[in-house]
Amino acid sequence: MDESPISEILPGLYRAVLDAVASLEAHDLRRDAAAIRAEATRVYSRAWTADAARRLKTLRLRADRLRDSRRPRRYEAVLETLGRQADPERTTA
Repeated sequence: MDESPISEILPGLYRAVLDAVASLEAHDLRRDAAAIRAEATRVYSRAWTADAARRLKTLRLRADRLRDSRRPRRYEAVLETLGRQADPERTTA
C-alpha cells in the first residue's frame, strides 16, 4: 500500500482542525475552540509522527462532535423550523 509521508498529511490535518475551530467559534463555542486550537498548535509544532497525525484527527473529530451537540439558540431554532438561515449582518452577539 502506498501511503503519503507524514510531512504531506500533517499540514492538511492541521488545516482541518483550524477549520473546525472556526466553526466552533461561529457557533459561540469559543472556550472549546481555544482549547482545541491550543492543543492542535502544540501537537503540530512538535515532532511530525504518526501519533501527531492521530492526535490531530482526534481533535478534529472532537470539534465536530462539540459543534454537532450544541443546541441551537432559540432564534436559530425558529429560523431552522422556517427553513431559513440567520443573516450574520443583522444578528447581534
